[in-house]
Amino acid sequence: MSEINAMTNEEIIAKTREFEADIRKSKTGMTRMQNDVKGLDLRIKENKEKLAMSTQLPHMVANVGEILEGEDDDDEKDGFKQETANKTKKALVVKTTGRHTIYLPVIGMVEPEELKPGELIAVNKESFIVYEKLPAEYDSRVKAMEIDERPTEEYSDIGGLDKQIQELIEAIVLPMTHKERFDAIGIRPPKGLLLHGPPGTGKTMMARACAAQTKATFLKLAGP
Repeated sequence: MSEINAMTNEEIIAKTREFEADIRKSKTGMTRMQNDVKGLDLRIKENKEKLAMSTQLPHMVANVGEILEGEDDDDEKDGFKQETANKTKKALVVKTTGRHTIYLPVIGMVEPEELKPGELIAVNKESFIVYEKLPAEYDSRVKAMEIDERPTEEYSDIGGLDKQIQELIEAIVLPMTHKERFDAIGIRPPKGLLLHGPPGTGKTMMARACAAQTKATFLKLAGP
């Protein structure tokens, strides 16, 4: 109060105008910050929508291979150095059901501490980024059927099964490679073929050779 009492009217008016100018600047800055916040909220909403679209089913099923120590990166933005204290960056090795092994320097939407080698995970089909962990009850259902490597066997690799190979070609291969002949005659081809016999008699090799000749996908199914 003593300072105000010592000021003249002109000084008080000038000081009041300075305060009013500061208030206007503060209001302008607050308005700008509110607009920035609205813009950021809109971007967050759009990114969440894009993320929801990108994480929609179907996913590719994979297994956690190894969890490795990654390289620490220090990010610099607007002149400030941002460092993650007491936290080591993790990398992930993913093994898909197609027998591919992928190294991920960025794991994705699951924390590394939540993953264990051998667990089932859902990954993106292109980037292989991890979306989520899959429940353990899916394990037997998914592991029972998996895509094997592309077969390269030929019929000439199989010995002593000429009659069975001929029946396999007539029942499975010809309806796939010459479907128009069956349509023209009006013959309905069989839906499949059951091969039975003791282990080591060539059943799997015949199936792989059939898949190789027809360029079909070979699925290995563990029945038990």
